[in-house]
Amino acid sequence: MKKLYKIDNNAILPLTALELPSIMFIMNRLSIDDRAKILGMLVEGNSLRSCARMADVSVITVMKLLVDLGRACEQYHHEHVKNVRVRRLQCDEIWCFVGAKAKNVTPEKKAEGWGDTWTWTGLDADTKLCVSYLVGGRSADWAMEFMLDCANRIKGRVQVTTDGHKAYLEAVETAFGADIDYAMLQKIYGAPSDAEMRRYSPAKCIGSDMKVVSGDPDPKHVSTSYVERHNLTMRMGMRRFTRLTNGFSKKFENHAAMVAIHAVYYNFARIHKTLRITPAMAAGLSDHVWTLEEIIQMADNYLPKPARRGPYKKSA
Repeated sequence: MKKLYKIDNNAILPLTALELPSIMFIMNRLSIDDRAKILGMLVEGNSLRSCARMADVSVITVMKLLVDLGRACEQYHHEHVKNVRVRRLQCDEIWCFVGAKAKNVTPEKKAEGWGDTWTWTGLDADTKLCVSYLVGGRSADWAMEFMLDCANRIKGRVQVTTDGHKAYLEAVETAFGADIDYAMLQKIYGAPSDAEMRRYSPAKCIGSDMKVVSGDPDPKHVSTSYVERHNLTMRMGMRRFTRLTNGFSKKFENHAAMVAIHAVYYNFARIHKTLRITPAMAAGLSDHVWTLEEIIQMADNYLPKPARRGPYKKSA
């Protein structure tokens, strides 16, 4: 079933790039090695145009590869990251924007999906597996959709920690019911000094306030440190999340596609420095470290085979 979500009265956008039609079937595909090289550039924080220059291909080729890989990666994550045993789940949302920040978006561009965009992530604190992610807004409806997806992928009782975003309260209760230990951790930031206000620097964290919402969460494990560190990994690994650059997404669909690619690469192909294996291996979802070529081959299984180009027709 196609899932559509209303952003405002005029715009309806797909949840992720899964809903986009494939466009790779109308063109000759690059070889697996060439596509793997471009994939490696994308997941290491390069922009579309820098990838095109280094791979000596058109930026349109890179963009088409991005969209198709995003579709395939989203589908693979949906089908294979499930029934995961998670003891401690940390959830957070990271801000970015598509096209322009919300304050600078015209009504016409807002209807196209421009404006502030939030990526919700749920991370297993033990295996560092990205259990679930969602690209969209930050309202209660998005929180509900995200937490329901987390609950559907996890088996057994879990301890959940989130920040103080109020949208989590009803969403966590609806998704997990009483079979959960849930705590909120609200960080407290000090007022910035005059020097800090003149430069791009976050306020200093001076403390935190823990609130037990349900169950009996272990205070020693009430933390959002791992998922916040994963936020940094996302900003470093995806040019679209880099602040103060012109590498931001110009289309919501492309943004969601890159997040889907990152999730598969992070879970299955990127060795975690502390674990010394991938998160998927730690969670029992894989028995080896995936190569970039394996991701490309996986994606090919979800995409239609390239067809022969038809006869050239002159325009009237």
